[in-house]
Amino acid sequence: MVEFTEEAAELAECYVSAKVIGEASRDDARHIAIATVTRVDVLVSCNFKHIVNLDRIQKYNSVNLRYGYSLLEIRTPPEAISYGNEEGL
Repeated sequence: MVEFTEEAAELAECYVSAKVIGEASRDDARHIAIATVTRVDVLVSCNFKHIVNLDRIQKYNSVNLRYGYSLLEIRTPPEAISYGNEEGL
């Protein structure tokens, strides 16, 4: 289980300050920040406007690196689903 910590709140504000995402989408910034701070392997989302968007992913990760965090993998559900053993392909 993950929590919205002060650390995540500060990182979310960094995304907004860097204009990666607008003030009206602060909840999306918090979502990204929580995933980054808790070091999830992959964040899966269907939010193509504010989250699963190549330009924004690069900007989120730029902020992450600037503040000492790792890169965050952000993918769509089909990209994250494994359909079994693929060795035979």
